[in-house]
Amino acid sequence: MARYRTVAWVLFKTSRPSQLLLILAVYLFGAKIAVADGATTSTTALVAGAVAIFPIAASVHYANEYADYETDAITDRTPFSGGSGALARTGLPRTVPLKAAIGSLALGTVLTAVLTTAGVLPLSAVAVLTVIAVFGWQYSVGPLKLAWRGWGELDNAALGGLVLPVYGGAVVGGDAGFVALASIPFFLVVLLNLFATQWPDRKADAKAGKRTLAVQWPASLLRRCYVAIVILAGFVLLVLSGTVLPRIVVLASLAVAPLLVWGAYGYTKRHVPWPTVSAMVGLLLAQMAGWCWVAA
Repeated sequence: MARYRTVAWVLFKTSRPSQLLLILAVYLFGAKIAVADGATTSTTALVAGAVAIFPIAASVHYANEYADYETDAITDRTPFSGGSGALARTGLPRTVPLKAAIGSLALGTVLTAVLTTAGVLPLSAVAVLTVIAVFGWQYSVGPLKLAWRGWGELDNAALGGLVLPVYGGAVVGGDAGFVALASIPFFLVVLLNLFATQWPDRKADAKAGKRTLAVQWPASLLRRCYVAIVILAGFVLLVLSGTVLPRIVVLASLAVAPLLVWGAYGYTKRHVPWPTVSAMVGLLLAQMAGWCWVAA
């Protein structure tokens, strides 16, 4: 019985429940943007979309835990990097999350098929969900293994900052182009989050052969890129203000500017990347509040 409890605990931890909750929040963020643009709120559709994406997202996390087994075992973990640490702590084999990844993907596929057949999940949303599943897995595993070749940061940020909100919008029948445009500032801050959270793992990643940008690029280049992305995010926010982004959303977004400045100041010098992570979550909450005001 003790082993079963250990396996259950590992499956829970390697699913990364806090990230699953964040995925749900970003999904609802995209849906709210679509509703503010004129889409119709549907509780049934929103629930169906969440039911479909949860096992898919969990499968991506399990696959990542499997692929990062070696680097997670030797890294100096932080609350925001280094994986769950569950396998290293329990000594269970890496096949545990691999089997869970396959099972979760199969469950998500079946649920998606059932919900689509029942007419509560639009085909446009299924197409976006397929992109999330394919490129979520390819972040960690072959044939692409994007995170191991310096493309993981862009892949992860695009999925979490652009494609996921578009999925939320598609579930309620929204305009995918509008949701994508409105999500660009958030996408850029998610990219900053990837830059920051990859830094603490760079030494372990290098030993395991995982060539993230933090491994390939010198610290000076990483810092310049960080600052450039912060500036670009601010520029895009201003360009979209009043057209795609309501002014209340833009004003709410400015609240996280000090965190981004602080994040830039300590990037590559600070081991725990909490300012950038806080900026990403803060921007999501601030913009969500703004869109809720607009859609009220």
